[in-house]
Amino acid sequence: MADHGADLLIRAAAVHTLVPGQAPQRAVAVRGDRIVAVSTDPKGLDELVSKRTEIVDEPEATVLPSFDDTHTHLIFAGLSAHDVPVHEATTIPEFLELIRQRAAMTPEGEWIRTTTNWQEFNLAERRMPTAAELDRATDRHPVLVKRGGHNDVVNNYALRLAGVTEDTPIPAGGVIGRDERGRLNGRLIDSAMGLVERLVPRADQGQRVDGLRLASSQYAATGIGMVRDCAVSLDDYAVLSAARENNALSTRVRALIGAFGLHGKELTDLLDAMEDFRYRSDPWLQVWGVKFGLDGGLEAGATEEPYACDHAFSGTLIWEPEALVEAVTAVVRRGWRVGTHAYGDRAVRVLLDVYEQVLADNLGLPANSLVMEHGGLASPKQQTRAVALGIPVTIQQPLLHDTAEVEREYWGPERVAALFPARGWIDHGAMVSAGSDFPVGQFGAMRSVWGMTTRQTVIGVQGPEHAITFDEAVALHTTQAARLVGEEHLRGTLTPGRLADLTVWDQDPAKCPGDVLRDLNPVRTIVGGRLVR
Repeated sequence: MADHGADLLIRAAAVHTLVPGQAPQRAVAVRGDRIVAVSTDPKGLDELVSKRTEIVDEPEATVLPSFDDTHTHLIFAGLSAHDVPVHEATTIPEFLELIRQRAAMTPEGEWIRTTTNWQEFNLAERRMPTAAELDRATDRHPVLVKRGGHNDVVNNYALRLAGVTEDTPIPAGGVIGRDERGRLNGRLIDSAMGLVERLVPRADQGQRVDGLRLASSQYAATGIGMVRDCAVSLDDYAVLSAARENNALSTRVRALIGAFGLHGKELTDLLDAMEDFRYRSDPWLQVWGVKFGLDGGLEAGATEEPYACDHAFSGTLIWEPEALVEAVTAVVRRGWRVGTHAYGDRAVRVLLDVYEQVLADNLGLPANSLVMEHGGLASPKQQTRAVALGIPVTIQQPLLHDTAEVEREYWGPERVAALFPARGWIDHGAMVSAGSDFPVGQFGAMRSVWGMTTRQTVIGVQGPEHAITFDEAVALHTTQAARLVGEEHLRGTLTPGRLADLTVWDQDPAKCPGDVLRDLNPVRTIVGGRLVR
């Protein structure tokens, strides 16, 4: 039996295979990177035990497949691993002191970057720091403070380096922030971020690989075994490849190569460069497709009605629809899939118009070739339309949880309560999967499940009618997620022949009360038969 036995045998109170109609099992055996057998009897696979078999005997434990985060930003997490941890601050003075401490050990003139997973409403002052305040932390270093993927705040040193003045033209689809007296306040939104970020030197590859090692381990510690990273540059992918070669990834990665604003020759050049990735079949690291962005984020999502905070503003559409049709068509005709950011209801409507035209012009596209990322404010009418067109959507309840107060200021309570209508998507028959959108939302398998089942946010429950069941929420991170990426034959269920991607929990998550479920992490996360956390 030594040649045909198991490398790993887990006995547990319940092994939930997620195969429809199959009762919980009690044992699961793994050989190499695959599941070889399951049994309803905890001793039922003991004949596979050999001298080399590791036995995990957890009579009270629950086993589930590992979870997929279908819209997140591992690259951002890796970059932030060595940055100033401003997410720990509760006041602007604390925020500035953390930057001041880093400046004290950083040579003058070198860039200082901060972590991105913070919200201004978590600070006592309930606002972002200004360029002048960042100057007080250090005026001898350029400082880049990022908040999520759509907002930067920089100090005046950085503005001077970039040549940004009060006369600088505002880039299309961007905002250059000003104070009440019309002076630059250091705020840069969406496409305006590039005015400064183009000057920030990349960390060396060794440091970035180490950042990915730390970040992917943190994802795995929450039960996540695959991330779909939705903003990866060609340079980023080279770093991911180096991390893979150095066995530094604790999660599988499916990368979307960013094509934000690219069209014509620039897009052609990007697609030419991607040809090298087409036939790589590494189960740990693959390119999923191309990412576009149609509208802004929390502060610039394109809405049908004006913002609650500014009745003259309805967000920003970054693309003209005809141009986006042309760009998406160029991608799908190369055989790649497309994910497009659409957050506000106007963006959702326009994106469905774009996708409908692309489908009409390219008959016979494979399923899930065109994906709506977020679909934040999607009405029942637009949900029905997306289903009719066969457009999958990725939703991110942790984003809503962490940003609800910010969004209420911009959009008002009714629209915030309507965000990420998981119940409606499922009831309309949508191909829907779930993620976090870290760094805007906090990643975590059960944190996301808890959010989708309770609709709890930092300002209380929002839109309880959109809540879904525990089993439905788990499916959005497992079986449905595997369908989205086209890997349902490999992952998502615990059956013989599938990849051995699973999580072991010391209690049954389905029976945990709210706050316990929110903070629950597995005692083991196993990916490809390998213990990663």
